[in-house]
Amino acid sequence: MKRVIGTICLFGLLAGCNNVEKKAAVYLEAARTAYEQGDYSKAKLQIDSIKINFPKAFEARREGNRLRLQAELKEQERSLIYLDSLLRIRQEEFESIKGRFVFEKDTEYQETGNYLHPSQVIEKNLHRSFLRFQTDEHGNMSFTSIYCGGKNIHHTAVRVSAGDGSFAQTPPSQDSYETSNLGEQIEKANFKLGEDGNVIGFLYLNRDKRVRAEYIGEHSYTTTLSAADLQAVSDVYELTQILASITEIKKHIEEANLKIKFLTKEK
Repeated sequence: MKRVIGTICLFGLLAGCNNVEKKAAVYLEAARTAYEQGDYSKAKLQIDSIKINFPKAFEARREGNRLRLQAELKEQERSLIYLDSLLRIRQEEFESIKGRFVFEKDTEYQETGNYLHPSQVIEKNLHRSFLRFQTDEHGNMSFTSIYCGGKNIHHTAVRVSAGDGSFAQTPPSQDSYETSNLGEQIEKANFKLGEDGNVIGFLYLNRDKRVRAEYIGEHSYTTTLSAADLQAVSDVYELTQILASITEIKKHIEEANLKIKFLTKEK
């Protein structure tokens, strides 16, 4: 009698398992259909539903996991095609405007060079106090406040303002230095985009207005930005957006290739 009861229980258990697998198979088939249609997100959702609703449907879950790997691989391949296309567009944009800038790089000391507006190269601006804008090859923009005068003002920050009373001000620079040459005192303070108190953004938005710059330190110095300097910040800022985009796209391409390599190995 015990053997009979055990046999009946076993058959009941097997029947229950088969019933669970049949129910899970509905979701698995929906996942396959979504996969064939190229809707990989939907396919993965169906596979997740098997795991959540039918944790004991082991065969369906195994098949689902294999299908998930294929879906994720297809997603990365599709993403890579899109990223490659977008990279070509951005690189073409860069090639079309890079001739408008001067590229400076000391190969002995620098791994990354900088792009500057032609009007702001050092040779054309000796003995002048002004804001110089540059961006590196990866799209990291910054500006340098340069002061030249008969006495030091020991400045560490810059405030820019428009005629309507609006303004922006940098925090104290963490990268500044002072020197002198034949009695002329020279001071420089560097500020990175994103850590500049939105001075670069303010200048870009007000590039068609009259803007004053005040050097803030032990003593103050005020100057009006020239039209050429405002054009420089505008052009360099736009170049920065393209270079930063190229850098970001290349990063995503590298990540996609690594994922494809991993998924291919797992598959």
